[in-house]
Amino acid sequence: MGEGANERRVVATTGAPAAIGPYSQGVVANGFFFSAGQIPLDPQTGQIVEGGVVAQTERVMDNLAAVLEAAGSSFDRVVKTTCFLADLNDFTEFNNVYARYMGENPPGRSTVQVAKLPRGSLVEVEVVALV
Repeated sequence: MGEGANERRVVATTGAPAAIGPYSQGVVANGFFFSAGQIPLDPQTGQIVEGGVVAQTERVMDNLAAVLEAAGSSFDRVVKTTCFLADLNDFTEFNNVYARYMGENPPGRSTVQVAKLPRGSLVEVEVVALV
């Protein structure tokens, strides 16, 4: 392994919501970026965006774009996502928005329905990406 192979760098940006607990927006380690799960918080107000799953998914993906950029990465370098939906009946609408951000060669993905998400959000997404 090269010099710095075991380095760990915390990523923080004002383009995404500040952490609301004892975690980082993301961490870069060994050439990978690991994001925290992003929920549809507006980074300026700290509030969940109004609207249904489409508006919330757009906010989540915009938040992820900001932390990816701060990490030195982008959606085209994402290798794995984990997606959490409060209701799998929202999957088609969620998927349509998600596909716009992920492009022609999407990463591996898991999508699950969960009992509850932070702050009552409908969607949360986390990514692993190359930097």
